[in-house]
Amino acid sequence: MISRRDVGKLIGIATASSTLPVSGFAKIAPRPLTFPAGFRWGCATAAYQIEGAVREDGRGESIWDIFSHTPGKIRDNSTADVACDSYHHYVDDAQALKNVGANSYRLSFAWPRIFPNGRGQPNQMGIDHYHRVIDNLLENGVEPYVTLFHWDLPTALPGGWQNRDTAEAFADYAGFVAKHFSDKVRHFMTLNEVRSFIDNGYGAGLHAPGLRLPASELAQARHHAIVAHGLGVKAIRANSPRGTQVGFAENPSIPIPTIDTSAHVDAAKKALKALNEAIFVPLAEGRYRDAYLAAEGGRAPHITSADLTAMASPVDFFGINVYTGNYVDPADNERGFTLPSPGPTYPKMGLDWLRVAPEAAYWGPRLISDVWNPRAIYISENGAVTADQLSSGGVKDTARIMYLRNYISQMQRAVAEGLPVKGYFLWSLLDNFEWSDGTSARFGIHYTDYATQRRIPKLSAAWFREVIRTNAVA
Repeated sequence: MISRRDVGKLIGIATASSTLPVSGFAKIAPRPLTFPAGFRWGCATAAYQIEGAVREDGRGESIWDIFSHTPGKIRDNSTADVACDSYHHYVDDAQALKNVGANSYRLSFAWPRIFPNGRGQPNQMGIDHYHRVIDNLLENGVEPYVTLFHWDLPTALPGGWQNRDTAEAFADYAGFVAKHFSDKVRHFMTLNEVRSFIDNGYGAGLHAPGLRLPASELAQARHHAIVAHGLGVKAIRANSPRGTQVGFAENPSIPIPTIDTSAHVDAAKKALKALNEAIFVPLAEGRYRDAYLAAEGGRAPHITSADLTAMASPVDFFGINVYTGNYVDPADNERGFTLPSPGPTYPKMGLDWLRVAPEAAYWGPRLISDVWNPRAIYISENGAVTADQLSSGGVKDTARIMYLRNYISQMQRAVAEGLPVKGYFLWSLLDNFEWSDGTSARFGIHYTDYATQRRIPKLSAAWFREVIRTNAVA
């Protein structure tokens, strides 16, 4: 009986003895998937995840300071008190960006570092720190894209996102930052992932502040965040020069047609709106859909006319955080689609939720453009966790390279079709404090040695440097 191994040997022998001339293969060269001139390549981080220095230079307390010190909330019992110590190592971070050839950097400002009490008296030491950070980036040829809120809500704001006053406080903070930084910063993102910081923080209890609100209260907290975005856009525009670009960064549920047929694509468009009607749809359209409010009934948020005016503030770009996706089939049901179960053998990248779905980097921009036609789209985050091991030879994170190559290739497909994808931010520049997973989940293309604060380039950093150098992925 011939085994599979024997078959492989026979195939190898046949191949080796083939009379096809080698030059026949030599003429076939891979064609790199290129990007347009001016495409923005960068990495992304968040203040709370990398800065540390939580009690230095007048910074106020955030809800994550409390949550991370609550026993049982962080998987490895770590905190972000020090994290990557980027408050003191921001020059090293800028050098790491420069070394990979990045022309852009998506970072966030810590709200409680600028307003320790959430509003009122600003903290000049915090303001001066971010001026030093921005100046250093610009000196290294790296353009800053600043996110104003990446989850580190000041604890001094009573009620947090359950209180509409927090939306007003955010607008004051956004306007202040724009007034003091828009001469250097040309791109602002208001909020990062309402879906995560509200639903995980106020619904599932997995993130700060660790609440499990009933549906109606959860919807109201979401609504306050969406209003904060709109008020923030207005405040930034009122306090910055013409030409300043304003948008958001959200992680929509991205449908992927299981088969590229018109029926499947139509089903995916329906799914895009249905799966994102509570957050991404109002961010994109500036309003809730009537059908959504009717379906929610008594669970729907209370909405004022002032809220609607704020929500209608137009943006210059959509930022979408692309990690995974949901395959979609058409169906003869009320929604017009179904989501096939991925099954137990579906590949994941280190975390249960991080299912490998590279087509999301194409279908996200494609469907969003078809439905809302934004002026510009940025992939504001994309990355993966791998089981990185530091050795004398460095970190050979080939699994991360596999993931990134496939996602960036799909993004190039979107660019090649003329979709308005203007830039890509890899998550993340550094291994960092990954929220409820602590420091156990490593997303960085630089290995963070937390004992020494050394930033050690992984193999993926060299790979990404080549992508940026050639402005192409092969």
